[in-house]
Amino acid sequence: MTTTLRIGLLGAAAIAPSALIKPAGRTPRVAVTAVAARDRARAESFARKHGVPVVHAGYDALLADPQVDAVYIPLPNGLHAEWTLKALEAGKHVLCEKPLTANRAEAERVADAADAAHARGGPVVMEAFHYRHHALAARMREIVDSGELGELRHVEAEVCFPLPRLHDIRYDYALAGGAAMDAGCYAVHVARLLGGGTPSVSTATALPLGRDPRVDRAMSAELTFPGGATGRVRASLWSRRVLSIRARAVGTAGDMDVLNFVMPQLYHRLTVRGPRGDGRRTVRRERLPRQPSSYARQLSAFAAAVLDGGPVITSARDAVLTMGVLDEMYRRSGLPLRGDPEQR
Repeated sequence: MTTTLRIGLLGAAAIAPSALIKPAGRTPRVAVTAVAARDRARAESFARKHGVPVVHAGYDALLADPQVDAVYIPLPNGLHAEWTLKALEAGKHVLCEKPLTANRAEAERVADAADAAHARGGPVVMEAFHYRHHALAARMREIVDSGELGELRHVEAEVCFPLPRLHDIRYDYALAGGAAMDAGCYAVHVARLLGGGTPSVSTATALPLGRDPRVDRAMSAELTFPGGATGRVRASLWSRRVLSIRARAVGTAGDMDVLNFVMPQLYHRLTVRGPRGDGRRTVRRERLPRQPSSYARQLSAFAAAVLDGGPVITSARDAVLTMGVLDEMYRRSGLPLRGDPEQR
């Protein structure tokens, strides 16, 4: 291992410039050195545009490159487990886009492989929940843990945005598509962060896609946390709830509302309300530094985990818990699990 983390890109995805290329340009110990795509011409075009020096004929060729230490995987959801496992077998560290896998069973296989690799001093696996590396996420958890809100009673999270292209791969069941997978994984993850544990799913309701009723264009679920607090998560790619990205924690002494926890570098608002003692409520608003961006902080954390043995707060083992909640949401809503071979 050199003092610079050399990252190869598996797939010339649209998210790669903002999630990897631009942050790498501001992260001294990281270099993007290679790219591969199913279409070599697309990979070559991407490499020219973004200054990536090496283009490989395919994903396997990139994994065999000794000049690549780690890979970033922005492939469709249904391919995440396969290529994460192959990367581990090739001895490469992995930064994989969320959700890490298509279902809990896949996540457990990846986590087992990652744990075994770690025990041998081998590769790191990190799930790319970039929001979790921004100071806003830490501050949200700090406020809940401080007791300022009193005893936690309820948590809400929703990630809703419009995706009107109904033939987009994020609506493709074979690629583990669906609103809960693409947007809902954020809502479940932040609900776990604020709720202080992994909830069970009481009920779930899906709005299915017309052309494929196995795919949810929106999903909502009621949750129960181990400590007794209730919860609600909502996710939508196409519904009446056009745009809403927020999280909320309600306690016996106050509540916290956070707008845009996913991309706080663009804009965010954190509001805490509590009793004042005269029957009225106090209101406090906080703003955290927008920069470095959540993507830049994530890449720095990945480099530190690989080069310095730093912590991995979005590990493969953590992904098992998130995927377990998502699986139960699909079961409760009456839709099949993603990655179910009987549905293909």
